Amino acid sequence: MSATHRVEYIEFVTRLRQARKVKGLTQPQMAALLKKPQSYVSKIETCERRIDPIEAALWCRAVGVTIEEMLPDMLKTVSDADLVEEERAVISGLPEEETH
Repeated sequence: MSATHRVEYIEFVTRLRQARKVKGLTQPQMAALLKKPQSYVSKIETCERRIDPIEAALWCRAVGVTIEEMLPDMLKTVSDADLVEEERAVISGLPEEETH
């Protein structure tokens, strides 16, 4: 894997590969589902080739997961309730004049 990729991207690709394996698919089988050559799957899984969002969505559909499930935890969407709590915590920590 390339050192030029962000840690989050490498984790995302690792999760894609793990999802393929959990589904019991070989690289050639995955490639067939995606209508791509086996080398396409291999290059994505080794970070030789970047996967774009549409390709990632198709990959996820093929293995029965969502893109959000594949995202590293630090990139997952927070719920509105979590966001409100975070905002309250930030606001409550501000001096009085900064809250108005």
